[in-house]
Amino acid sequence: MTRVHLHPGGRLDLATGALAPRLLSRSRGGARVALVGARALLLAGDDVTLDVVVGAGCALELVEVAGTVAFDQRGGAAASWCVRVRLDEGARLTWQGEPFVVADGAAVERRTDVDLARGAVALLRETLVLGRTGERGGALLSRTRVHLDGRPLLAEDLDLRDAALRASPAVLGTARCLDTVALLGARPAGGEPDALHLAGPGALDRRLTLDAHSSDLGAVWRRRLALLEPAGAPADRAATVAAG
Repeated sequence: MTRVHLHPGGRLDLATGALAPRLLSRSRGGARVALVGARALLLAGDDVTLDVVVGAGCALELVEVAGTVAFDQRGGAAASWCVRVRLDEGARLTWQGEPFVVADGAAVERRTDVDLARGAVALLRETLVLGRTGERGGALLSRTRVHLDGRPLLAEDLDLRDAALRASPAVLGTARCLDTVALLGARPAGGEPDALHLAGPGALDRRLTLDAHSSDLGAVWRRRLALLEPAGAPADRAATVAAG
């Protein structure tokens, strides 16, 4: 299991699993950490778990140095990719993930669990790509669960295991890429009617495209990021974020 725990005062607890965390920079209340593949990923039967904890009032930025490819598993067991995140009161997490590509013949189950304390905010980007160039892509089941102050904020299951069903206009249609920017624990300033606003403080911006580079969510990410103070600044002074 890969572990990235940031404690008040800037103390870091890092452990290498399938991913190796590498410290890029650190301040008293914040840190920037890169995630580097410690071995070839993803292969049949791989079980990748990332455990992230950000202490009260701290700010963590996670950086991926490269995308991830789930390779043809040639009939082997499905691979799993599990991310567990806990943000304590007033904590901040930003993580702009690189493309996660599910190649032909791959079977992957992804799980993301985010537990936010009061006043905590997570800004996450997830880019799922079915197949490399010229491929239709393998089977993908993605589940996301988010809780804020002990109450459900987001529960979403995305089942893309059946190639025929996912080609429906109600699912992906002709698209191969599902790109999402999730702001969790706060509302976008000004409302932003194009976003999918959650019942609680949070919003999803989502694009369906043929290729990852065709998505325009880079601009949305920068706009959301501008709402948050840089890593290392006191998290409770992000005045432009309309929490609640």
